[in-house]
Amino acid sequence: MKRKALFSVLALALVAAGCAWTPDLSRETLEARYLATPADMRKIAGTRLHVRDTGPRDARAVIMIHGVASSLHTWQPWATALEDEFRVIRFDLPGSGLSPPDPTGEYTDARTVLILNALMDDLGVARAAIIGNSLGGRIAWTYAAAHPGRVDRLVLVAPDGFASPPFEYGKATEISPVFNVVEYVLPRFFLRSSLEGAYADPARLDDTTLGRYHDLLRAPGVRGALLERFRQTRLVDPKPLLSGMEMPVLLLWGEEDGFIPISNASDYLAALPNARLVRLPDIGHVPMEEAPGVSLGPVRAFLGE
Repeated sequence: MKRKALFSVLALALVAAGCAWTPDLSRETLEARYLATPADMRKIAGTRLHVRDTGPRDARAVIMIHGVASSLHTWQPWATALEDEFRVIRFDLPGSGLSPPDPTGEYTDARTVLILNALMDDLGVARAAIIGNSLGGRIAWTYAAAHPGRVDRLVLVAPDGFASPPFEYGKATEISPVFNVVEYVLPRFFLRSSLEGAYADPARLDDTTLGRYHDLLRAPGVRGALLERFRQTRLVDPKPLLSGMEMPVLLLWGEEDGFIPISNASDYLAALPNARLVRLPDIGHVPMEEAPGVSLGPVRAFLGE
């Protein structure tokens, strides 16, 4: 799927439709809706992060990393099911969800890896299983390659990382200037049309989930940070990094993924020394949202090995 072209088409459609300005929501409003406790806002590596840390503190730790334009809430069904047995840690990436934009202005993978390492230190977690979806999957395996001693196993849910046209390794992602309109205009119908592509069955995208995405994308500074993350993304060839990773890896992929196709799984299986693939029929890019019960089964089994 040519995501850059899709972004341009959708942005032009917004302009053509003459959609009204979509202002930010206040942080007070958003925290009243989506923040469980003020203690969940933590100062980590010079930025503030929204963090959920549930389950027994002496249990094995599992860290979950969400994808682009998402938040820690995407993992809620899995987290609720796992926290009886594991210490489940989720966080909003800087400039996503309730995490404010990073004061450094940096949204590179290197900066995110540094933040994840600092978060583990702050929480007293020496070693964890890491689960990542899409962008979060790329962060997860990048972190594991840099800090293998701190990762006991990986679950990569439709991970990003291998370049496909129009993306190239080592080159910044090009974003059409027209797409900058999302900083100012973000109608719900536009967001629904974008999110439905992540589901094999668009009817599974309920109004509550859509509303949460829409609200959190209107957090102060989040839309600008999202664009900056795209602009600062420079993919590196994953093969040299993946080939040195010896921890067990579970690849979980929806067969109807329209964002990162399941055919990409073969690249990971060829590069990773200790990986297996679980295919999810009739499921798209975000199985933890679309079919949490079905998709969690192989994850729980893998974590329990």
